[in-house]
Amino acid sequence: MAQMSMLFSMGSSKKVITKEEWEKRLNDVKIRKEDMNKLVMNFLVTEGYVDAAEKFRMESGTEHIDLTTITDRMAVKKAVQCGNVEDAIEKVNDLNPEILDTNPQLFFHLQQQRLIELIRNGKVEEALEFAQEELAPRGEENQSFLEELERTVALLAFEDVSNCPVGDLLDMSQRLKTASEVNAAILTSQSHEKDPKLPSLLKMLVWAQNQLDEKAVYPRINDLSTAKLEDPSIS
Repeated sequence: MAQMSMLFSMGSSKKVITKEEWEKRLNDVKIRKEDMNKLVMNFLVTEGYVDAAEKFRMESGTEHIDLTTITDRMAVKKAVQCGNVEDAIEKVNDLNPEILDTNPQLFFHLQQQRLIELIRNGKVEEALEFAQEELAPRGEENQSFLEELERTVALLAFEDVSNCPVGDLLDMSQRLKTASEVNAAILTSQSHEKDPKLPSLLKMLVWAQNQLDEKAVYPRINDLSTAKLEDPSIS
């Protein structure tokens, strides 16, 4: 308390909130257990943790979730991540043909990924033929598609693609990007949110703390993995 008095006597404009007072304020905030359960289930379903979702559903008594849809969606995502794009496209059409019919950008990116996989496997002639027959017509209709196609075909101009300016297209991150786009489209078609709510709430927490830092000294959560309240530092 003496430190607090000294702080205020020095003319600090920031309010100091003790850990005890902060914890009391937090305890006064009532959050329904059902809402917390829905938040956790939303994360498990969106991210595709089938076994965890089923176990949590049984333990928490949350509403029934069709886990088959999660399994099918994860099969599509895994196929793209493994480079089996044709298989992924078939699986998407089995789930819902309208997904690709109504999303030309997604279909182009899947076809672009097929082209990348052909180049990765050294199938130069097949890659050129595929680019001309499947992707070039779409590029003529859309300038951004054309630019992406030209960038992808540029891979063929380099012997050492690992060090070329467009070598990032062969990185695993490119597959993951395409897989995430497909995953989001399937979720949307199933009337699910394409992104889990939990990460967004954590970002809001970080933002709120940064805003509060300008006005008060208080117990912060510096490690989101533990959610431990750190005693406010007074200098």
